[in-house]
Amino acid sequence: MVGPVESHGGRPLRAWQSEALGRYEAEKPTDYLVTATPGAGKTTFALTLAARLLARREVARVVVVAPTDHLRTQWAEAAHAAGIVLDPTLTNAVGPVRAGTRGYVTTYAQVAGKPALHAARCTAAKTLVILDEVHHAGDGLSWGEAAEEAFDRAARRLCLTGTPFRTKPGERIPFVRYAEVPDGEPGELRSSADYTYGYREALRDGVVRPVVFAAYTGTARWRNSAGEVVAASLSEPSTKSVEANAWKTVLDPKGQWVPHVIAAVDERITHLRAHGMPDAAGLVLASDQDDARAYAAIVKKVTGQKPELILSDDPKASQKIEKFGAGTTRIAVCVRMVSEGVDVPRAAVLAWMTSYRTPLFFAQAVGRVVRSRGPHEAATVFLPAVRPLLTLAASMEEERNHVIPPPAEPSEDLDPLPRPERAAAETREWRALDADAQFAHVLHGGRAVLAGAAPALTEEDGEHLGLLAGMLTPEQTAALLSQRDDEHRRAAAAAAVQDDLFGGLGDDDGGLGGRGAAGGETGRFEPDEGQAGWRAAAELRREVNQLVARVASRSGEPHARVHVALRKAVPGPASASASVEVLEKRRDFLLAQL
Repeated sequence: MVGPVESHGGRPLRAWQSEALGRYEAEKPTDYLVTATPGAGKTTFALTLAARLLARREVARVVVVAPTDHLRTQWAEAAHAAGIVLDPTLTNAVGPVRAGTRGYVTTYAQVAGKPALHAARCTAAKTLVILDEVHHAGDGLSWGEAAEEAFDRAARRLCLTGTPFRTKPGERIPFVRYAEVPDGEPGELRSSADYTYGYREALRDGVVRPVVFAAYTGTARWRNSAGEVVAASLSEPSTKSVEANAWKTVLDPKGQWVPHVIAAVDERITHLRAHGMPDAAGLVLASDQDDARAYAAIVKKVTGQKPELILSDDPKASQKIEKFGAGTTRIAVCVRMVSEGVDVPRAAVLAWMTSYRTPLFFAQAVGRVVRSRGPHEAATVFLPAVRPLLTLAASMEEERNHVIPPPAEPSEDLDPLPRPERAAAETREWRALDADAQFAHVLHGGRAVLAGAAPALTEEDGEHLGLLAGMLTPEQTAALLSQRDDEHRRAAAAAAVQDDLFGGLGDDDGGLGGRGAAGGETGRFEPDEGQAGWRAAAELRREVNQLVARVASRSGEPHARVHVALRKAVPGPASASASVEVLEKRRDFLLAQL
């Protein structure tokens, strides 16, 4: 019997959650593994099950094991909303579970510190143990052994993961059933879930947003340790070593690839906010803290607004994530902090500016921007056009084929890109020189869609990518991003000119110091579009889009017709390339209609 259609918190359960609960209650297993794509609602499922078991007195205590400290608080808050009091602050220094709670939230690392203590807590009362992202028990053999020691005698165990995973022979994760991999190494095993809910199924049900992957290429130039200058295109076939160095170079904050893509991200957020997602936000993922600070400074220069900077060693990192999730800030720059399990539903745009490319991190990070809140929402991921990332992006729509491999020896495909070479004293150090950016293609259904293959876009298409991103054809989306590429290049050049003129903006903006424009792109920037002019135009474009939305809402007319009428009333180019004077006239025209 499936039971009630509502979660313990009062919200209707999704179909997959009800079905998974029905299977559990029919079988009443000791161990139950659920594989559900990121954003599908694993937390709600787990807490609904916990509430039912507590209500029927089949268990008296709930223990949640999470991957990170930040998720301890998130789980505790979600449990409170479901009517379950869990303590997220219980440490290994405290023996018994505190009175007045139904259990606690801990981490895999904390369990590994004192497994016997957690075993005692779980045997003192009939306990349901929820192992969130259970593949983390395979991050180190000691973690798996500790989890087994701590929870082997628990009454019930629920294991959760966002994607299937493999494990090495002899290194099984406890409480997980396995099946042999037909095409794998001898003895290689793959997790066998009791219930699976994949990305394709979630997309079909409207649980997650469709994802558009926008790949950006560019020419990178660097000086190797021998003092030679090397230039290579990011997307052209090359050796793995050249590809890795080109990738590393375009991510360098001193070049123009990063500000170019940030300008594209900013415009995407603007369109989303003007057409159905007024609180839409973007995430910029950096490889390390130095890059994150530099990227944050670039975001402010390009967009005119300060982003939220979230660093792993910041004691206020969790509070910043919560603030960003509930606030209106357009962009957050972070280092691995906003990845697994972190819930920021308003984030619909992701800029992949990190050198990490493990399947797990890719799936979890993209999962941060696919959580759907309603129809007509689409996610966009901007990424370098390099083979490892394009391969991972293509696998997102493959049903049940995106499997986390077992922990591997360091390899170019699974580990972070190498740090810059530290040459001997008699040789020169590796150094990034410059890089530019250019829209390459949209990845859809595992195929690259080029702008040149697209039919001509109408004005309505161009004005409404924000609303219709999930409805435009991949060819039209590629054509639109290509058309806007010159504007993004000018925005990147503007940021470089500003930094060159003012020598950076000091510690408040990350302390980039003076850096000139790379690749000579300052020549493309019009003299009358200086710092103030460009920012004024960008703000006016946002204001015009917002006013169009208000006029459309009041009149009942589609946004497209309002834009067409506006172009007729105030002639000139599309808003993306219109002058400040034209934008001001369009703003005034719209205000007169309200």
